[in-house]
Amino acid sequence: MTLRTLDSLGSLAGKRVIVRCDFNVPLKDGVITDDGRVRAALPTLNHLINQGARVIACSHLGRPDGAPDAKYSLAPVAQRLSELLGKPVAFALDTVGESAQDAAAALQDGEVAVIENLRFNPGETAKDDAERRAFAEQLARLGDVLVSDGFGVVHRKQASVYDLAEILPSAAGYLIEKEVDVLDRLTENPERPYAVVLGGSKVSDKLGVIEHLLPRVDKLLVGGGMMFTFLAAEGARVGKSLLEEDQLDTVRGYIATAEERGVELVLPVDAIVAASFSADAEHVVADASALEDTPFGASGLGLDIGPKTAAEFAAVIRASKTVFWNGPMGVFEMAPFAEGTRAVAKALTDVEGLSVVGGGDSAAAVRQLGFAENDFGHISTGGGASLEFLEGKKLPGLEVLGWS
Repeated sequence: MTLRTLDSLGSLAGKRVIVRCDFNVPLKDGVITDDGRVRAALPTLNHLINQGARVIACSHLGRPDGAPDAKYSLAPVAQRLSELLGKPVAFALDTVGESAQDAAAALQDGEVAVIENLRFNPGETAKDDAERRAFAEQLARLGDVLVSDGFGVVHRKQASVYDLAEILPSAAGYLIEKEVDVLDRLTENPERPYAVVLGGSKVSDKLGVIEHLLPRVDKLLVGGGMMFTFLAAEGARVGKSLLEEDQLDTVRGYIATAEERGVELVLPVDAIVAASFSADAEHVVADASALEDTPFGASGLGLDIGPKTAAEFAAVIRASKTVFWNGPMGVFEMAPFAEGTRAVAKALTDVEGLSVVGGGDSAAAVRQLGFAENDFGHISTGGGASLEFLEGKKLPGLEVLGWS
């Protein structure tokens, strides 16, 4: 079976189209600090607007625990969406109540409304099938069809993602279609050499993706906080660096599997070690096998890959035809520990092939470090969803759209 796409819905002129977006953007004092996920929805929304559909956009934001919470309101998103579309966007003050019903009923062809945060209703994330279904049926009364375009939530069996797609005629929007196409290329016959770069804080977050991709890749590069568990598995003393002792045997297994399969496992040869977790902390470059041989001794902690490692990682990436990167190389939010992540991002922009930034913190990092989105082959909007797809897991929000 293949994914049902927008074309399968026929003409949508005059129809009320619910679009399940992923507007889960970071906010600070009510201001959006990264609008990447809002912009990612524009191709689908503009297509519907141009067709003359009456668009009802919906999303979650944060974890408001099933009750209204002003700090998680989608009002700033509606305002930003209006600016990006260059037209008014109505905003409903509830999810399925009077305000949402009035906003949906008032729409004319080509107009857009955003309803309030879906997670203000406990039915959206309910574990109980009947409660979830009841909320989905209330949502369904707002529209005629569903376009599912929130890739960041397709791994969740939630009312607006799964149940609503069963109730209404449904199809994937352009964003989900693109995400599935790109991620499928990473698992089925990727162009070689194929390198996967993994970072972020914990090995335990990446167990499934390492397991699933090890047989498929040529090179696996490991940085970020998770590198210290790999280094410790090889006998290094890592001071106070992030270490998952309960994963050491698992990591040793990955090291052995990589060797058996002829996969080149590229681990850091140096790291930036700091006296404390602070942007102004004293820090030095240390050899990866001697991280405690610094002025800080066993109390030092590694916060980034070192310059030699950054150069080596960059060379491997540039020589590859397919690259998937998930997880920063260090604490990129602090300038002294951002250079490893910057080097990896820069190398990805030079790849003559498919370069994919795997959502989450990696996507935030490339934007924060000043890279343009079109410098990369693809920036995924779904960190957890991307990883679960690459782990080979079944994703409910895709299965309900015909993907298998």
